[in-house]
Amino acid sequence: MVACCQFSTRDNKIIKAEQRLKKNKSNKPRLRFFEDSPGQQHIADSDKYLYQRPVPSHNLVIIGTGTIGQEHMRVATLLGRAQIHGIYDTQKHSMDIAEANFSRYSDKPLLRYQDLDSACNDPAVDALFICTPNHTHFEILQTAIKSGKAIFLEKPMATDLQDAAATEAMARAYSSFIQIGLQYRYKAQYVEAFHEALSRASLGEIKTISLSEYRPPFLDKVEQWNKFNANSGGTLVEKCCHYFDLINLLAQSQPTKVYASGGQAVNFIDFERDGNASDIDDHAFVVIDYANGTRANFTLNMFCHDFSEELVVSGDRGRLTAKEVFNFHQQQGSKASLAIEAGELGGSKTIDVTYPALIEQSGHHGATYFEHIAFVDQLEGRSVPAATPLQGLWSMVVASAAQASMASGGAVDINQFMAANGLADYLNA
Repeated sequence: MVACCQFSTRDNKIIKAEQRLKKNKSNKPRLRFFEDSPGQQHIADSDKYLYQRPVPSHNLVIIGTGTIGQEHMRVATLLGRAQIHGIYDTQKHSMDIAEANFSRYSDKPLLRYQDLDSACNDPAVDALFICTPNHTHFEILQTAIKSGKAIFLEKPMATDLQDAAATEAMARAYSSFIQIGLQYRYKAQYVEAFHEALSRASLGEIKTISLSEYRPPFLDKVEQWNKFNANSGGTLVEKCCHYFDLINLLAQSQPTKVYASGGQAVNFIDFERDGNASDIDDHAFVVIDYANGTRANFTLNMFCHDFSEELVVSGDRGRLTAKEVFNFHQQQGSKASLAIEAGELGGSKTIDVTYPALIEQSGHHGATYFEHIAFVDQLEGRSVPAATPLQGLWSMVVASAAQASMASGGAVDINQFMAANGLADYLNA
């Protein structure tokens, strides 16, 4: 389940990728953070080596120019290996704001497409980023996939399991690739945690996993789509698919049973739009059993004043704790740490983990930056452990089973749950 899905690539795309690699192959160092240094302004571009800007090799289109769409625009520009060619959104105001913000860090003109078909089928474009509200993902994907271009699909890949499974099936048959926006796996503390727990096996055999998030309520969105289960897929699908992806990867097994308790206690209990009352959950406790014997739990609280995450992984030789704290109100940057406690079996250490400040500030504490590296690497024909549609589906399976458990008050057997949703073929796949 956790293996990175491999997709077939057309011969001409392989040839183009090889040509790009040959063209861009260079071992020279790049000091990205001094590109615009005042001390370098007197040096002509032709004389720059360490401070030379990269020449983008790929053109991207952003479909959906809200908060996350604009984040992808910033990150792609910062990375420099691809450039934003154009944008599309049904909201003209959103495109106006995105274009104005883009002009602050790039002098490249943007194309503004008038319809989705034009945005998807521009022959000058190499890849499409779908960054629209959750309930639009599947419909837009069906148009985008006809282009044959590489696709980045923001999480969650759909709002229900049937559309998620249909997406995964389309991806398996696709001539290019689809990457899912589960970027939390690229947060600095989780990259280090995965290295210690899985690559180095510092903890021995993993037995239990505990993950928690404490944060403020959902932010405002266009037409407040994220305040309603029908549009978001539900809180555990919309927000917590990130965390279930992390847990699934650490467990390295398929879930067998999910039990959850939660609901709506504080947030938006008096909120209405167009006569509809908000029904979005704001807290939950989730317990997950895995086929290999690993047990996990997840805690969500969305009526806190500041943000914190904590991951605790325990094995038969030690324990790992990865933490992140972010103070919204004092506008302090994210602080993340990793602790390994293995005692006489392996020693212990505690370290701060971070990316360079410019990367940290680019979006999701730097995770989106490395997500883009993975995407461009795939564009250039490399095999990378980016989030696949299959992994995106399994993150939704856990989330959806948890929401079903909250509704019924009982534990959900995954075999029965998958069969009831027409997904039995994915069991033990």
